[in-house]
Amino acid sequence: MMATEVKQTTRAQESTNAIERLYITMRHLLNRGFYKPSGVSGNALRSALLLLRPEIYGTVAEDKSELNGLIYVLERLPEGIEECRFINLTSDEGFSKSHLKPIIPPKRRRNCYRIDDVQMNIEITRGRSDIYDILTHLTFLFIESGKICKRVLVEDGNSTIHDWDKLERFVQQAEKKESEREIALIHVANILSRTFDEVVSIYKKLKKPNDPDRFLNVIYWLGKLAIEEETTGNKRTITFSPLLRERLGHHIHGERWADMIKKTLTDHNLLHRPIHIISANMHSVMNSLFARKALAKEFPKAASLEIFETLSATINNNLHEKVRKNAEKNGMIFLDDASGANIDVQIFDTAKLGKDACCYDLPEGIQDEEKPVIFVMDYAFGEQAYETIDELLKPIEEGEEKQFLNVDSVSIMGKAGILEGGKGDLMIPSAHIFEGTADNYPFHNELSAADFEGHGLKVLEGTMVTVLGTSLQNKDILKFFYESTWNVIGLEMEGVHYQKAIQSASKIRKSIKKDVKVRYAYYASDNPLETGSTLASGGLGTTGVKPTYLITDRILKQIFNS
Repeated sequence: MMATEVKQTTRAQESTNAIERLYITMRHLLNRGFYKPSGVSGNALRSALLLLRPEIYGTVAEDKSELNGLIYVLERLPEGIEECRFINLTSDEGFSKSHLKPIIPPKRRRNCYRIDDVQMNIEITRGRSDIYDILTHLTFLFIESGKICKRVLVEDGNSTIHDWDKLERFVQQAEKKESEREIALIHVANILSRTFDEVVSIYKKLKKPNDPDRFLNVIYWLGKLAIEEETTGNKRTITFSPLLRERLGHHIHGERWADMIKKTLTDHNLLHRPIHIISANMHSVMNSLFARKALAKEFPKAASLEIFETLSATINNNLHEKVRKNAEKNGMIFLDDASGANIDVQIFDTAKLGKDACCYDLPEGIQDEEKPVIFVMDYAFGEQAYETIDELLKPIEEGEEKQFLNVDSVSIMGKAGILEGGKGDLMIPSAHIFEGTADNYPFHNELSAADFEGHGLKVLEGTMVTVLGTSLQNKDILKFFYESTWNVIGLEMEGVHYQKAIQSASKIRKSIKKDVKVRYAYYASDNPLETGSTLASGGLGTTGVKPTYLITDRILKQIFNS
């Protein structure tokens, strides 16, 4: 008999296995309470990430340093973290009441505290997705740190190369000349195996008025701590506080957040009015409702899109303030979140709309008690979407009595990675599938591709994949999804979690209407299947304005005409 041929594992299968190993290892470390990046567990994370080779981290698996990935990671981690040997992930444990000032990364809403020269504490209030995001980015940093150490340590292990000695001298000197800075960049280019042009480009992107040498400092400290690990045995350590491990998964911040909102709705007698929940940003709904009328003098003949683009691009706070004040005069309540969830809220009471104040009209003859209440919540992060919506849709319990929210619709607008198309194109899902599980959530979407035709944007309808983390995606897995019979059009991080909360509330707990209307629409922030089009390639700029307001307009038209 012929021997059975062993089928070769595909790259997609290898990548899927690598993601599973990463998450199993991360969960194990969380339960254990600590790990050392240079230890067995840290090496397991590094090996899995190097096997996966996520698109967002570019050349992480190569000997040369990855610069765009470095910027992406630094924008999502607290400034100064590269200098810290001890990184402690904590719950909200009262640091805000201390003398310490929070450090908030520009692209992630999380409070971080520099405890001393060697320790950084990062508050986790948004669930496991936040932990996975941080650990993945830290693993990338440790890989890059190891590359620098490997290149600058001489074989005897006790001395360093000339380029490193020159960089160290430059970083440590008090006064720095421009000519010396340029020479330091030449040395860094050699250390990183990158061209001088590439290094200068990244240097300019990270340069700040109060810290012109941030890039050089980051490279120096990444190398310095790795060298110390090799030569002195002073290991970097990641710890998870006991309170974080105890609280995780208990919806503590989501419950506080939902209670604050329900109290506000009760205080303003809005609880039994038709409520329309929108997950979006904190500007598009407010601007769509009021900007054109509020700024009629400033833009007498401008098209709405031109006004929105100006508001998006401008740093003129007077324009934003004028729109906000007009919104507040006409029924907007703003809730600055203090629950730790980091999700601000706007509530629009359409019964308080003044004459000619709003850009949308309600049907004639509708009574005030039937007029919609539009509830806008800022974006959740990964699993936090389930925590917040699940808590929000629960009834208010007063003794034995229950008060149910009169939720008419839930609309989700967000950015996502597209698998066929480019930045700004639209995706209208008919189902969500959860990566790495058998969970799938088909649903009826009140929005369709036909709603967006004729606006010069590509519109795709099909299945969206909810991924465990955007920073773990690679082309092989995405190509498999794209070419499979699942008809996958894009990927994002919250869809399944929102849908799980909506379906359990409407179909199982019956705390909201069974026929609650659901709307989902995404616009493309990147195409991870195209080289140079990943999230690490930069933001959308004004490209995102048109799809953002187009989706907002379609959602509002349906709400006002429902």
